[in-house]
Amino acid sequence: MSTKHNNIYSIFQDRFPEDTSATFIETADGAEYSYAYLEQETSRIARFLTSQGIKKGDRIAVQVEKSPHVLFLYLACLRAGFVYLPLNTAYTKSELSYFLENAEPVLVVCKTETEELFSDFKNKTLKHVFTLDLNEHGSLIEQSRSTAAEFETAACNTDDIAVILYTSGTTGRPKGAMITHGNLAANSLALQKAWGWQQSDVLLHALPIFHIHGLFVACHNVLLGGSKMLFLEKFDSKTVTQLLPKATVFMGVPTFYTRLLDEPSFDRTCSQNMRLFISGSAPLLEQTFEDFQQRSSHTILERYGMTETGMNTSNPLKGDRIAGTVGLPLPGVEARIVDENNQAVKNNSVGVLQVKGDNVFKGYWRMPEKTAEEFTDDHFFITGDMAQYNEQGYISIVGRNKDMVITGGYNVYPKEVELLLDETEGVKESAVIGLSHKDFGEAVTAIVVPEDINNPPNVDGLKKSLKEQLASYKTPKKIIFIEKLPRNTMGKVQKNILRETYSDLYK
Repeated sequence: MSTKHNNIYSIFQDRFPEDTSATFIETADGAEYSYAYLEQETSRIARFLTSQGIKKGDRIAVQVEKSPHVLFLYLACLRAGFVYLPLNTAYTKSELSYFLENAEPVLVVCKTETEELFSDFKNKTLKHVFTLDLNEHGSLIEQSRSTAAEFETAACNTDDIAVILYTSGTTGRPKGAMITHGNLAANSLALQKAWGWQQSDVLLHALPIFHIHGLFVACHNVLLGGSKMLFLEKFDSKTVTQLLPKATVFMGVPTFYTRLLDEPSFDRTCSQNMRLFISGSAPLLEQTFEDFQQRSSHTILERYGMTETGMNTSNPLKGDRIAGTVGLPLPGVEARIVDENNQAVKNNSVGVLQVKGDNVFKGYWRMPEKTAEEFTDDHFFITGDMAQYNEQGYISIVGRNKDMVITGGYNVYPKEVELLLDETEGVKESAVIGLSHKDFGEAVTAIVVPEDINNPPNVDGLKKSLKEQLASYKTPKKIIFIEKLPRNTMGKVQKNILRETYSDLYK
């Protein structure tokens, strides 16, 4: 039965503090936004967008810089039953063209400087382009300001799509993961319990909010707790160190922790008020885990999730947090590790991790065949991550059978980069791999076979060409020229050999 209380916003709303004048967001420059303001602003934006003819189920694409009002826009979309489509601010025109063609949003919200670019995409589906800039500027805020701050939250079923998040595929064509209101609610409530979230908690938020870590994991915990967050536009180790005494919880990718360790002012004193440090989005090196523990006296809690599933596992709040592991399955999540015959493996044996639960996404947008491929007959999602159990039942992620690189917390699929390299004049073929990097976790690295090994293309020219077509984090940190790629008897490139050969490149 459809009820507004299956709308994730209604679940947040039920947990707002009794005194709605309490602060929800405090920015680095001291601006404060209360829960009452959140309610008012989301009502205003939802009502305004509805007046533009936007209907429940319509897609709204958003590519703007991080600010409180982007978060209010997201929550307004949830309230109205719109489908929110966040886009990485680093995406280029060619990447955006694919997303807009595939998702067919009716409205785009962008920065003023990219308004003309998005206006060029207008078609029979995309009818509106509004702007949203920092400091509450832009046509969306200006035009919605006079709208009455009254809106009845839309009734939603648990399987109604709330968000579409694009994740790249091994074919080079991104897939839109359909995340439902039920998925968001199940995962957020499980994390609340697992991490012992309290209304008195203060989250120091330094993550982007165009993917699950910063938008769902971080913001949803604050909203369900009726608590407060210190909201930074971006991560800066010195600023984070200065603000830690005012916070109790911090979430980051491994890169954040390596940079904090490089910050001279980071020590036990600044983190003595902290309750919890959480790491995810990429593997945390055991050395970083140990160095951070020694430096701060805090043990990082590492967890594991995916775009398609939200969070699946977590080291415990109370109990052993083991370096190199991502802990145990969260409440409501079933996990199993299987071999190539789909049979359970023994402890300390490697297999493919599969998960099942209300947190698992609905499927890939307009890709039913691809969706079917990713699920087993008994409805487990095949993560593609290689994993193993230890004797205590903790899971370790030991690799990926899907050829993905995770750099600075962002997913990069080599095929997307390889296709562009292989089209470049002077390049015969290429293989893109991830290599261990202290700061980024993995560094995107291109191994290129030139047409003429004695006269290879200019490296800077290749990088410049890639940066014009790809988000900067996908561009290889280094490009290496070799005479030929190693292949097995079936002709498949042996990337494992390349990874072994160049394993010390960034050390």
